Parts: sequence; C-alpha cells; structure tokens
Amino acid sequence: MAAPASGKVVYEQEGVFIHSSCAKNDDQDSLISGILHVIEKEAEVLVDWRPLDDTLDSSNILCAGKDSSSVVEWTQTPKEKSPRGSDHQNNYEAEWDMVNTVSYKKKPRSNGDATTHANGESKWSFQFSLTDLKSIKQNKEGMGWSYLVFCLKDDVILPALHFHHGDSKLLIVSLEKYVVLCESPQDKRILLVNCQNKSLSQSFENLLDEPTYGLIQKLKKDPYTATMGGFSKVTNYIFDSLRGSDPSTQQRPPSEMADFLSDAIPGLKINQQEEPGFEVITRIDLGKRPDVIRREPLSAEEWTKNMDSEGRILDADSIKQMIFKGGLCHALRKEVWKFLLGYFPWHSTREERTNLQKRKTDEYFRMKLQWKSVSDEQEKRNSRLRDYKSLIEKDVNRTDRTNKFYEGQDNPGLILLHDILMTYCMYDFDLGYVQGMSDLLSPVLYVMENEVDAFWCFVSYMDQMHENFEEQMQGMKTQLIQLSTLLRLLDSGFCSYLESQDSGYLYFCFRWLLIRFKREFSFQDILRLWEVMWTELPCQNFHLLICCAILESEKQQIMDKHYGFNEILKHINELSMKIDVEDILCKAEAISTQMMNCKELPQAVCEILGMENSAVTTPDSDTGEDEGVTVMSRSASTYQNISMPVSAANGTRENAQQMAVTHSANRLTPT
Repeated sequence: MAAPASGKVVYEQEGVFIHSSCAKNDDQDSLISGILHVIEKEAEVLVDWRPLDDTLDSSNILCAGKDSSSVVEWTQTPKEKSPRGSDHQNNYEAEWDMVNTVSYKKKPRSNGDATTHANGESKWSFQFSLTDLKSIKQNKEGMGWSYLVFCLKDDVILPALHFHHGDSKLLIVSLEKYVVLCESPQDKRILLVNCQNKSLSQSFENLLDEPTYGLIQKLKKDPYTATMGGFSKVTNYIFDSLRGSDPSTQQRPPSEMADFLSDAIPGLKINQQEEPGFEVITRIDLGKRPDVIRREPLSAEEWTKNMDSEGRILDADSIKQMIFKGGLCHALRKEVWKFLLGYFPWHSTREERTNLQKRKTDEYFRMKLQWKSVSDEQEKRNSRLRDYKSLIEKDVNRTDRTNKFYEGQDNPGLILLHDILMTYCMYDFDLGYVQGMSDLLSPVLYVMENEVDAFWCFVSYMDQMHENFEEQMQGMKTQLIQLSTLLRLLDSGFCSYLESQDSGYLYFCFRWLLIRFKREFSFQDILRLWEVMWTELPCQNFHLLICCAILESEKQQIMDKHYGFNEILKHINELSMKIDVEDILCKAEAISTQMMNCKELPQAVCEILGMENSAVTTPDSDTGEDEGVTVMSRSASTYQNISMPVSAANGTRENAQQMAVTHSANRLTPT
C-alpha cells in the first residue's frame, strides 16, 4: 500500500471503499478497498484516500477539472460527454455515486508534497486540502453502509467513500476540529463548509504565512477572493464564513459583495442612510490641524531625576508625557517597559519591586513545571495541550528569525520564546495559544532578556490584547467599526471612495489592529511605536488614530490612481516596512489634538477617544488653544458591550442588537 503524504496523521480508517461500475458485468459493482487519512501538514490539513490494491486498471475511469493548486487533476474524456455523465457532475442524488464516468490522473506538484509513482501505484489515490472543500454529502438513514461524498469549491465531486468497517461520523468529528460544518437548508444530508477554519488559531496561521502555493493560479481564476487571501488570509475567517456556504454568492461579481456583507453582518454596516433627528458627522468642521513637533527620547538622566531615594517615580504623568512625545532610549527600555505595561506599579519602591519579582518568579516556575512535568502518556490524552504545543513550535521557528536575538538553529532566544508561550497556556488555558501571539511576545523578550520578566510583561500586554484573539473576534469587529467612525469624521470623501470600491469595511487594516502594526514597521520602530502607545496618551484608542494617519497618507495615491478593491489591498500590503514611524506619530498626535479642540465632536467619537465631552475650555483660556483643552475622565466605551451579529453556523443571525450598533458605533450622532 502506498504511504500517505508526510505529516501528522490525526485520523485513520481502513475498510473505506469506492464502488465503481467498471466490472465486466454491468450488474455488479467493483469494490475498491482503501484507507482514509486526515493529515496535518505544515499550514494545511489534507484528506488522503489510497487503495489497498494498487493493481487496479483505471484506464476507463474519468473525472472533472481542477485548478493547478490541486493535488489531483481531473480530466474529461469523450465518454463523459454522454447525457448521463453531464448530469452526474451536478447530481447530489446519486446514492451510490457510480464512477463509471470518472477517472483519476495523478498530477505532479512542484513542491514535492504529493508523490507520483512511476510504477503505477496509487492510481486511485486522491488527496485534497480542507481549504478546497465546499460540502460533504451523507447517506440516507438506513441505507446500510454509511458513505460520504466530497464536493470541492469548483464543483468537482469526488467518488463516494463507503465505510464498510466503521462509522463515517468519526471522520466528520475529526474534520470539525478544523472547519465549521452546518446542514444545508435545502438538504439536511449535505454539510456545508461555513468557513475555512473553526478556530482563530487556524485563521491567524493563514494571516502570518506568506502567500501560499497556487496563489498565482487562484488570482487568475478569482482575483477578488485570492487577493483578499494573499494580503491577509485571516480575513477569510470572516469572508468565507459569509460567502462559502451560500452557493448564490460563489458567482457574484465583486461589485455586489458589499451589499451581501452588509446583510450578513448587520453590526458592520458602515454606509447607512441618514435618519431624522441625527446629524451626520461629516458635516462637522474640525478646525485647523495643529503642527506637532516630537522631542528626543527620554534619557537615563531624565529618568533618574524623576526617582526618589527609595526608587519611587515622583511624577509618573510627566514621565509618560515625555515618553509619548519622544519614546525611550534603548538603555531604559528594560526597566521602564515594566512600568508602562503594569508589571511594576508606578508608586512602588525599589525594595517592593524586588520582592514582587521574587514572588512572580516563584509563580512563573510553578506554572512552567505544570507543562514540563506532563508525561507522554498524559499528553496523548490532552488534545488541547498537544494542539497548543504544536502551534507554538511551528510559530517559534518562524518568528523574527532575521533578528540576531532569534536567528540560527538552537538559539537560546527561541527556547525562551517557546517556554514563555507554553507557560502562558498554563496561565490562561481557555485562550491558550493563538497564532499571532508570538509576534507580540518577541519584542518584549528581546528587550527584557529575562524569561520571568518577559512573561509577566507579556501577560500584561495580553490583558490589553485579549479580545483580539478570542474566537468570536469581538475586539476586532469593534475596532473596525470604531476606525470607520473616526475615518468618516476626518474624511467622508475618502470613506465614500473606499465604499464605492467595496473597501468600506476596512478589512485591509485587520493585520494592523490584530498585532498592533508588528508586521508593518521595522523591529526597532515597533519598539518605539509600542512604548508610545503604552502611555495611553493623549487619548483612548490612539492606535486607531495611527491607522487614520497611515490611511490619510496614502489617500491621494489611492484616489488619484483610481485603485479598486484588489489594488487597495495590494497597496496597503506593500506598505509593510516602508512607513516612517516618527512621521505617522506626528500625524496621529495632530489628529487627536484637532479632534479634542473641536467643540462639536460627536458623542460616538467622544466615547471612542475616552472623552465624556469634546473641547472644554477653562474661563481663563483662549478658545481653541491647546492649553484650553481639558480631556474629561475616561468612560467605558459602549463598544465594549456591543455584541456584533454574525452569520451563525446554522445559517441564522446571532444577536439582533443592530439598533445599538447603528446608532452608537456609526457615523450618526444626536442633534
């Protein structure tokens, strides 16, 4: 028997047959016995079927066409031009799916993933990636042997697999670890693949990977979907969950997708009609935008002067202001980041901090011992821990490997990165590890150069970022809506242009928000950007104003060159490592000052920026001057409590709180 493709086998079942009518007697079916595997291989999950008997003659078996990213190529022959063959391709009702009109032609792959046997072995073998799967058809109840029919996304129907020695439901359970399956409204026997991946872990894996095999071919075939995938594949977690399960959307042109997405996610409606009693934000005059000058990074001398003899910080607000305006010199980062991230309290003494580190060191190593002491037998019975470990090992080996701190084999930095992430799984087992988290830890570990300190700083950072990585993606949905609200206030014309190009949902900003621009700026610039944002100045959600500053900088080129959906995605993606961090920080600060000076700032924007009111002047101040602006105490943003409706696995809508989203998260504010 031919071996399956290399990788981790997560499911194996023998006695899985193909029934074909290629026997000499037309009244008899040929039973082709085989073995079925589900295999985890690198960033893919593969379904692989291979016959136990490789001596069968498949010369008179034919099949349908598939693009070049497939493992097998299906070729049509004259026999299939008969009416029966044509009908068969689109007929889900063929209970036994006789394959007298189907044959297999093994296709070589340039990356070596599939083996082509010159001696004729595995002529009947087929293999496909779950990302290509569209639906699964099950047998009728009481029909005898259970069977499954796989239909791929370009409507290729594979021959039915009959489970003579086991229940096909076990395979379904295995596949549901990687994809969401839901019953078709038209036929309960058909399970539709509702999105590419069930968990965000799989989505983030796609996000962080470079463009994968076959992307060029997919671009030629469906540039709308493929460009979305090539730019930031995690977008497919949303996009495919809306588009993949509805056959009617498979053929829709890009120009219609905005309306469909709007219907499918009411909470993301950005371009809504004006309503009586509301004032559109775009009519507000924000006034002149001030010039902003940044200062030199905070020096060691300035830091020391602001500390008393016992090590207390004398004026934390002043320190934060200096860091916001200029960042930190690198020599200070190891110490000051602990304060910025909340590991060290600003009012603590040197002795208190030393005692805190001792306690936290003990706590860390107790948690580390938990996973270190798990035996192989225990690990076999803990699938979640195995999954976390597998993802972490995969990610660690590709995180910032060009940085000297992480480059080369058996690098101590990589070991620390791995151990901290594994220990975090013990700290927060419900969240565990989601791909993308290694990007957040890497700069922290680089600065701390200490396992324990890096862990607790990372814990504090994850407290801020937790919602980004939760499976419901609530934090990401909220931020996209808030960003749209701010951008519309700043430039309604640009927003309208983006909407006209089906880009009003700002999905191209997804990666920016998810891992806080980690992939957009150089490593050293990220250190500067993060420490500025950690001051939480000058307002809440300053990172959204950074997004606005970047988009505003690119507006002219996007509009002047009439970029469409694909061109916008490509352009934004290619900004990576080309953005000037100091220039963007200046623009973002200027935008924040401009908004806080505005007397008529809409309530929705005030809530996003953490202000109870817009500009409030003191009696002895001049209207419109910076010193006359008082930022009111922050209120909890209503967006934290909004539950965005999304398409549920059963095809219904979850949570109908659309009105709250429409009125508070959008561009309208009471007059």
